[in-house]
Amino acid sequence: MSAATEPTPGWPGSVALLLASSTGGVGQHVRSVARGLAAAGTTVLVCGPAATEEQFDFTAAGARFQPVEIPANPTPADARAVAALRRALAANPVDVVHAHGLRAGLVAVLARPAAPVVVTWHNAVLAGGVRGALSRLVERVVARGARVALGASADLVDRATALGAADARLAPVAAPTLPAPRRRRAAVRAEFGVQGEQPLVVSVGRLHPQKRYDVLIDAAARWRARVPPPVVVIAGSGPAYLPLAARISAARAPVTLLGHRTDVADLLAGADLAVVTSDWEARQLFAQEALRAGVPLVATAVGGLPELVGDAAVLVPPGDVDAVDAAVRALLDDPQRRAELGRRGAARAATWPTEADTVATLGALYAELAPRAAGPPAPDAGTSATGQR
Repeated sequence: MSAATEPTPGWPGSVALLLASSTGGVGQHVRSVARGLAAAGTTVLVCGPAATEEQFDFTAAGARFQPVEIPANPTPADARAVAALRRALAANPVDVVHAHGLRAGLVAVLARPAAPVVVTWHNAVLAGGVRGALSRLVERVVARGARVALGASADLVDRATALGAADARLAPVAAPTLPAPRRRRAAVRAEFGVQGEQPLVVSVGRLHPQKRYDVLIDAAARWRARVPPPVVVIAGSGPAYLPLAARISAARAPVTLLGHRTDVADLLAGADLAVVTSDWEARQLFAQEALRAGVPLVATAVGGLPELVGDAAVLVPPGDVDAVDAAVRALLDDPQRRAELGRRGAARAATWPTEADTVATLGALYAELAPRAAGPPAPDAGTSATGQR
């Protein structure tokens, strides 16, 4: 490899990546960032619940791990999490603390580390009542307490700015690249009893009210009369499993809850259509995965999804069963339109920031906040130098 084509060296400092309870996108993103930073020469410490290490294996990605139990919702136990983070940082001093999500951001801000704090806002606050009011208070504390607020979508950047963030920037979250499918399309479809020209509709995500799988289930119940009727599968785990299972049974909807799956690439290889029905998303990982795989997508026009997919997906209003029903029917009846969307999706995905781009952007931010971590300044012009910058 010539000098002109050698990759730019990574940031040689140290960073603590902090996350709260996660079974989905945030955990995957932190693992991706940890792996990329470590490979580029950064010393990475991941702090979070022990269960996240068990699921995402940050140590295998090249990071050290220290347990800091941060539950999904604010509780008095947050004081213990703050103390645990302080102990972890005292034992493992770092140049930058980067928290992912508002829950982790609150703990990082309250811990008041000597290192600058960066917080990535991955989700919007959708809850109402007392819980929503508490979450909005957390937003304000985090926005004003972080040195830099990073928004995974433009609306999150605007929200952080409105709440008093001194420095809010857009930082798109790239979906980790899926491995190649392990099974042929026919084998995947056979697992779910899909026969002949019968369509397979796939959705992937946490079973959480935000995802509005009730909308997909209600729409799917209307498809029983189609010939042939589509098979609908939802991969994911979460607190909404029992209510969704009851809804499927009551509506006699042709929907199967698959639970947590590690073969999303296989599911997409067997799919005719992907659907996202969320009330809000930033850059939803499954939407990215579907477009990269060339699978036509129906998604809600919320949060960062319109800017993510452009004209490469069919967008519908949130919470609208009729709109989801009509969009899916139209695509199932038009194979040429599905093929065109598949081509557009793959082309659109090729324009997105990659995992490597995300890591490079973060490395540049860390160097900006902690320039001394990069070592001594470069020699003045005209001075002999033997090292690389």
